[in-house]
Formats: sequence, C-alpha cells, structure tokens
Amino acid sequence: MAVLPNKNKKTLFTIEERIDMIREATAGLSNVTAEASHGLLVDFCRARGVQAIVKGLRAVSDFDYELQMAQMNHSLSGVETLFMSTNPQYAFLSSSLVKEVATYGGDVAGLLPDSVHKRMRDRIEETRSQE
Repeated sequence: MAVLPNKNKKTLFTIEERIDMIREATAGLSNVTAEASHGLLVDFCRARGVQAIVKGLRAVSDFDYELQMAQMNHSLSGVETLFMSTNPQYAFLSSSLVKEVATYGGDVAGLLPDSVHKRMRDRIEETRSQE
C-alpha cells in the first residue's frame, strides 16, 4: 500500500502514523506492506515494478474522478488501474465522514479496526484539549 499526502484534505494523522495503523491492521497478512511516497503514485509504482493499481469505488461519483486519474497514470507510465466496487453495506463511508461523526461523539467503532479507532478517539481528545 502506498500512503501519499493529499493537500486537499486535513488529516488527523501524519503519514508515518497512518503507515503504523495500516501495519497494525494488516499484521496477520504477510503479503501486505505499507510505504510512504511523496510524489506521483506512478513514480512509486515504476520504482517498485508495480504493474497495476487497485482502487475501491463507493459510488458512480467516484468513478468519474478515478477514471481520469487511471487514464492519466496509464499515459504517464503504462500502469493499469483495476477498480473494485465496495460492498453496498459500506458504500456511504468515507474517511472524512467517519472523522466528522467521531469528532461529534458518534460511535464509529464498528467501522474501523480497533487499534485505529482507539488512536482516532485519542487524537480527537488531544485536539479538544488544545482548543
């Protein structure tokens, strides 16, 4: 898994913290690794010999943007993009929505791995105490 910054989002966690959480959540999966990258995703792929990117799609609205990205990535590097549709049970979820609900005290425990949920609760509490 590649973890990259998104300048359009205000994240709760640093890239390093996000990598730690991915590693904790996937500890039982020997074929999953997580690394940081700060450039283009296709450069990350090219440097590692990655031939395909797997992206999850929640809704049709995701497809428009992701298709443009996939076509650009392919034109830049030849890397293919595979799309997987989400389970309809989780189609409404986004990191922004989960963060917002948690910030206002909503229960998001069943939507996150336990270790991620704990870190999120702790970070929200830290943020509140600094305000």
